[in-house]
This record gives sequence, structure tokens and C-alpha cells, in this order.
Amino acid sequence: MKAKAFDTRLFKRILKYTKPYKKRFNGVILFAIALSIFAALRPYLLKHTVDEYLQPKDKHGLLIYVSLMGIVLLFEGLSQFYFVYWANWLGQDIVKDIRTKLFQHLLQFKMKYYDNAPVGQLVTRSVSDIEQIARIFSQGLFMIISDLLKMVVILIFMFYMNWKLTWIVVAAMPILVFITRIFQKKMQVAFEEVRTQVANLNTFVQERVTGMKIVQLFNREAIEFEKFKEINQKHNVAWIKTILYNSIFFPIADIISSLCLGFVVLYGGFHILDGDKFTTFGDLFSYTMFITLLFNPLRQIADKFNEMQLGMIAANRVFDIIDDENSIQNDGKIEAKHFIGNINFNKVQFSYIDNQEVLKGISFEVKSGETIAIVGATGAGKSTIINLLNRFYEINSGEIYIDNQNINQFTLESLRKQIAIVLQDVFLFADTIYNNITLNNKEISEEEVITASKKIGVHEFIMSLPDGYNYNVKERGVMLSSGQRQLIAFLRAYVSNPSILILDEATSSIDTYSEELIQKATETITKNRTSIVIAHRLATIIKASKIIVMDKGFIVESGTHQELVNLKNGYYKNLYDSQFSVAI
Repeated sequence: MKAKAFDTRLFKRILKYTKPYKKRFNGVILFAIALSIFAALRPYLLKHTVDEYLQPKDKHGLLIYVSLMGIVLLFEGLSQFYFVYWANWLGQDIVKDIRTKLFQHLLQFKMKYYDNAPVGQLVTRSVSDIEQIARIFSQGLFMIISDLLKMVVILIFMFYMNWKLTWIVVAAMPILVFITRIFQKKMQVAFEEVRTQVANLNTFVQERVTGMKIVQLFNREAIEFEKFKEINQKHNVAWIKTILYNSIFFPIADIISSLCLGFVVLYGGFHILDGDKFTTFGDLFSYTMFITLLFNPLRQIADKFNEMQLGMIAANRVFDIIDDENSIQNDGKIEAKHFIGNINFNKVQFSYIDNQEVLKGISFEVKSGETIAIVGATGAGKSTIINLLNRFYEINSGEIYIDNQNINQFTLESLRKQIAIVLQDVFLFADTIYNNITLNNKEISEEEVITASKKIGVHEFIMSLPDGYNYNVKERGVMLSSGQRQLIAFLRAYVSNPSILILDEATSSIDTYSEELIQKATETITKNRTSIVIAHRLATIIKASKIIVMDKGFIVESGTHQELVNLKNGYYKNLYDSQFSVAI
């Protein structure tokens, strides 16, 4: 979505975030007013110092006025300090609130949103884009207000002191305003391109760093490097445009300022030489300061407006995410304290992409305490069942019940609290084993973790590591093998004490030793608990209470292992025979 030159609606929305900090907001405005008055007083006092004390050679009066100028300078410095400090403080508090709201919103999104949104882009929105919003207040809005106030007060002083010289200055201002406007429009387009290229660069680098093993494994270094150079070049070109526009604008602004000062000195000087008492040497001295104080803010307003534009573009991107209505409906009222464990899928249809159904009206039941297995080819819809049971996605039609209650009637938090999942690809945070097991849940004590790990046979393995439960597994658990990560995932699921347990391909890529430990862990944590096991390795599900066989979104067979292998030319029998013939 392209931002407008200045989106008033968006700006008002940003300003709403200042409401909790109204006193500080008003304080910044008051300091801006004080700053403009003190800035204009210095040249005014200089005029009187030159005309009334310097030319008449009044040393005593000169000392008093210089001291007075020093006091004004002190108060100007204090006003500048509080103005800058409070403006930046306010900006940081506002982005803290926006970032909190954004992250809370991200936590509520359906998985479908993350299927399509690049991670690097979301990181850019959550970090650098939001930080840019702070500059609306620290480098944009308040600076513009301060500069405008300063210009107004300075013009008032200038007209009061010498209206003839002031009209020369005023005549030059529209030219600078016109040039500033052109510059601002060009920079708005350039900065929008910069933000786009920054997001593209972040996305590319994040994905390649995460997938570096694949890059190196398939000798893609040279190819990926060329792609990076291309994206980096686009990023570079986008920034060079902003540098070019700055390089053109600021010299032109300086030339206009210098020409204006030259005309003032020339005009005023001729009048002094002609004996015009209306213009004094004090006027010329003070106007050299006034013109600088007047034109610098006018010139810098363009720069400050660009900061606002950057912030507005960033805010537009962030609010696009906040306004996205991809959140899961969480209007259930029932708190799931503990499930008996009866599960019922009734004619459930679902598609990740419109008109491409993954589940085509499936129905099945799981009774409390049963362990059922779901098997089938890749893409048959096995993992989709798990995703729907946890409400990661919303079904197209049909109903899903737990204990005869539609799962939509439960609050999301309580529903998911009663369901634990062990995935094939275990995700561990860059933290200790203990924190990865408890996920920082303060209700789970260390004693409970140790007791649970002993029950499922994991304690000995954990204690063999340096620092035991305090061992830091680093990012994504790279310090552990895949089997060890799986064991941690089993323990994580066990200590959460779920009513329903799901094992999604949890034993498909581990060594024989780890498989023995996991088999023991599986028997322990599934005991007297409703469990759903998705597996390619049929040897691990022979003892399941029931096996559901899926193919292309349909349930094609259902029964115990013995019942299914006795079906002549059955899907499961063929799958089972092919696996064991390969094994032999």
C-alpha cells in the first residue's frame, strides 16, 4: 500500500498513542515555545548592545547586556535539553506501546498468515519500522513545531525592529518554500523505495542464514551470493537517490540564504551611508543572526518532514499488520479444565487454498484413553487434522467435538493447554534445557521436571550434559542431536500434563538408541491418555487401539493393525508389506 504525501488519517491515528502521555506531550510543546522565544531574544539583545552600548562605548552597559545575553543563552540551552529529551522519551514510549500491540496481534494470527508472510519482513516491521515511528516525534513532528514557532517569533521580532529589511527576507522565503516542496515530494518516493528494499534485504538474509546448511550442502554459495549482490545493489540505488536529492537541495538552500543576507547588508548599508536613522549597525549585526535562525529551520523543515515521511511510511506498514483480520476467532466462553478425551470429527472439510480441499468431509471418533494412529502418503491430510484440532486454522465446514462440546466453544488458551504436541521438527529456543522444557511456566517446579524426566528415561541423558538442566542448547537447539531434541520435546509435553497427546512424525528421523528411549517415553506419556500418533514407520503403531488410513483427503480404511493387514489388497496392507519388504 503506497503512502500518501501526507496521510492525515494515519497521522491522527499515530497521535492517539500520545494520549497516555498527555502531560509530557504538552510539556514538549511548552519547551518548544520557550526555545523559540529565547532564540529570537539573542539577536534582539545584540542589536541593542551594538546601538546603545558598543557604538557609544558604554563599557558598563555593554557588560550588563552581555551578561543578559549569557542568561538568555543558558535558558535556551536548558529549554533545548528538556525539549529534545522529552520528545525522544515520548517517542520511545509510544513505539513501546505500538510494538507491544503488534506482537500481541502476531501471537493471535492463524497459521495461514505465517504460511504466506516472509519472516524477515515481519522482523523488519516489528523492529526497524517501529523504531522509525519514534523519529516522528524525536526528529519530525516536534522539531517541525519548534522550527515553525521559532520562525514566527523571529519574524515578529524582525518586523518590530526593521520592517524594510524584513520584507527583503520575506520575499526570498517563497522561493525556498517552493524548492523545499519539490524536494519533499522526491524524497517521499525515494524513502518508500528504501523501506521496500530494506524489507527485501532483511527477508533474503534471514532466510539464507537460517537455511545455510542447505546452501552449503548443495553448493549454492556462488548463486546465493549473486542474488544477494543484486538485492544489495537495489538497496544501494534506493539510498543513493536520497543522497542525490539531499546533495542538490541543501546547496541551493544555502545559496538562497547567502543571497538574501547579501541583499540585506547591501540595502541596509546604503541606507546607513545615506544617513537613514531607521536602519542601524545593530540591525545589520542582528539580521545576520536572524537570517541564519530563520532560514536554517526553513531549510531543515524539509529534512524533518522527510523524517516524518519515513515514520509515516513505517507506521503505514505496521498498521497494515495490526489491521489484518487474520486472527483466530476467540469468542469461546468455556474454560477447558480437563478433558475426558473423547474426540469426534464430523464431516470436516478444509482447504489451505480456496477450492483446493485437503480434507474432504472426514468423520471419525476417538474414545477416551485410546491411542489412535493416522497413516497415509505425504499430503493425505494427516497433519492437517492436528492443526484443526488445535484451531491453528478454521475449518470450511463440519464440526469438531471434544467431550461432546464443539471446540469453538472453548477459549483458545484453555483448549491448547489441554493438548500437547510433539512434532517431527522440534523447535528449541536459545535457552537452557530447563526453560525449554517448562517454557518459563512458573507453575512447573524443578522437582516436577526431574521426576517426569526420570519416569520417561530422559534424566540420565540430561545429566550427562555440561550443567545438566541448565545447559544452553543455543539457537534452535543446535547443540543437541535430533534424537536428543525429540526427547526434550517429549519431556516438554509430559510436564504440561495434557488431556490429549499428539505425536506428529515424532520418530521418523532418529537413531536406534534414541528410538528406544522415545519408545519408552511414548509408552509412559500415552498411558491412560487419549493420544493421536501420526507416523510413516508402521512398526511404531502396531499396538495402537485404532489405525486410520488416509489418502487424498479421505479416510479410506480404519481398524486395528491386525484387521487392516488382513484386508486383501488393502491400502494399509500394501503400505505395511512394502515397508517390511524394504526392511528385510
